[in-house]
Formats: sequence, structure tokens, C-alpha cells
Amino acid sequence: MAEQAHSRRLYLVVYVALLALLIATVGFSFVDIGRRWNNGIAIGIACAKGLLIILFFMHLRYERWLTWFFAGAGFVWLAILLTLSISEYLTRNHPAGMSPKGEPVYLSAPAPDAPPLLAAPH
Repeated sequence: MAEQAHSRRLYLVVYVALLALLIATVGFSFVDIGRRWNNGIAIGIACAKGLLIILFFMHLRYERWLTWFFAGAGFVWLAILLTLSISEYLTRNHPAGMSPKGEPVYLSAPAPDAPPLLAAPH
């Protein structure tokens, strides 16, 4: 690990910036400017907070290129997992019975006048 002198002033500035971003997050949560804009602003603020934490509190800013490489590899892996999860969610049959993707018959709702599947013995 690269030995660097970290001043209290730097940590205090980063801490105040994180508090300001927290206040911005809470403030924008009460403002309705459209779903896409609200989500985009929230994600942007979250990325800024994460970047400050990674760079200064985790000391990545002062590390060598190999540490940056492995930190980037972690984010690439996160992107792969999020892409697979989102693609699975977007290809589901929503709502049930509306998509001709080979949905099994037993998942569809029975007709209102259909007899019950398991009749009680008489």
C-alpha cells in the first residue's frame, strides 16, 4: 500500500461533501420531476457518494494501477450480474396468459364455471 499522509482537512471536506449529497438525496426525494429524472438524479448522487468513498476512505486514489485494475474488475462483474438479472426480469411473461411464449396451461386461471381440480369424495 502506498504510504501517503492523509490530512484531517481532506477527510473533513469529503465528509461534508457526503453530507451535502445525503441532503441532496433527501431533498430530491420530495421533488416530483418525472420518474426517469428522479431515478437518474438519485443514481447520479449515489454514484458520486460511492466514488468519494472508494477514492478517499478506501484509499484507492493513492494506490497503484494493479489495485485499480482489480477494483474495476469488481465493477465489471457487478455490471454482468445486473445485466443478467435485468434481462431475466424483462423477458418474463407479464401478465400471465398474455404472452405466446409457451406458458404452461396450469398457470392460467381456470374458467369460472370449470369444476374444481380435486373434488371431495362423496
